Amino acid sequence: MKILVVDDEPRSLKLAHAVLMSEGYDVSPANGARAALTMIREDKPDLILLDLVLPDMDGLALIRQIKSNPETHDIQIIAITAFPDRFTEAAVMEAGAEAYIVKPLNTRGISELVNEVAKKRL
Repeated sequence: MKILVVDDEPRSLKLAHAVLMSEGYDVSPANGARAALTMIREDKPDLILLDLVLPDMDGLALIRQIKSNPETHDIQIIAITAFPDRFTEAAVMEAGAEAYIVKPLNTRGISELVNEVAKKRL
């Protein structure tokens, strides 16, 4: 399974990348929405682990863009935020994400959630 991790915070990006690689996933990092969109077009991932606060695009807008495109609407998205008051679970799920997690990231929690969402894809 190919996973794209999108986060502009290097530590979070590195943590998620390392955890998912250790689980045997094919993981690619992107440090912003524009980089993510390029990677999605070039090598469509099966799942995106997406931080909602990005410097170049609001995460909800990015989810909507991915889900509204017939070529990418089936990509599963796990949204991550450190600002649950700004990005509520209801708003994120309404935008089209399959799951929602609040930072700080827990390595075990990331693995479990990705595994759970990945099983739904099968």
